[in-house]
Amino acid sequence: MEKVILKAEKRDEKGKIKVKKMRREGLVPAICYKDGKEGVDLKINARELYHALHTKAGENVLITLKISGVKTGKEKTVIIKEIQSDPLQGEVLHIDFNEISLTEEIKVKVPLATHGEAEAVIKEDGIVEHVIWEIEVECLPTQIPERLTAEIADLKIGDSIHIKDLVIPPGVKVLMDPEQVIITAKPPAKAEVKEEVPDEAEMLEPEVIAKGKKPEEGEELEVEGADKAAEKEDKKSE
Repeated sequence: MEKVILKAEKRDEKGKIKVKKMRREGLVPAICYKDGKEGVDLKINARELYHALHTKAGENVLITLKISGVKTGKEKTVIIKEIQSDPLQGEVLHIDFNEISLTEEIKVKVPLATHGEAEAVIKEDGIVEHVIWEIEVECLPTQIPERLTAEIADLKIGDSIHIKDLVIPPGVKVLMDPEQVIITAKPPAKAEVKEEVPDEAEMLEPEVIAKGKKPEEGEELEVEGADKAAEKEDKKSE
């Protein structure tokens, strides 16, 4: 497990205005907890924090915090508990640390990766789908794996990989159901069948027929009688 050293300073700034000013100065507000007790407020250089978060270990990196401005506990071994980031810019707004002991096991979530190519699935235009992306484990901080890897080269349509199929490093205990499906190979998505909609001409046809239908025999007689009556009235008026 990769370890990094990160400088931190005790923080006295409180309130939104002061915290915003601190961020503009290139500092990130942080807090360090231990055993559920009240945390220590800190501030960390944003650039140094960025490098600490972008190691192979990702968010499971072991960090040695060297804290200035405190009388005791100037050096702490910590892991990241939570990161609050700006959803648009991606910059870290706040970070929580948990102080740990290197001799006590802890629970963490490890990324799930894949290895190989599922050629049989690709040939049939199938899809290899991640059901979950992280595996919860328990181990000593120094034994946290960077990732757990699932081999997918032999997958065929309809196959699945379970937690029990993973190779787990010594000293690491998986805390999830071994029968949990983590990756599955699905058949190609079916093309959507579009419902046929009659075109405008077809929709108007019944109306046209109705308007142009031939009058019944009785209707013809009524029309003719009305015409003759109209002619008689015209002659009278003349």
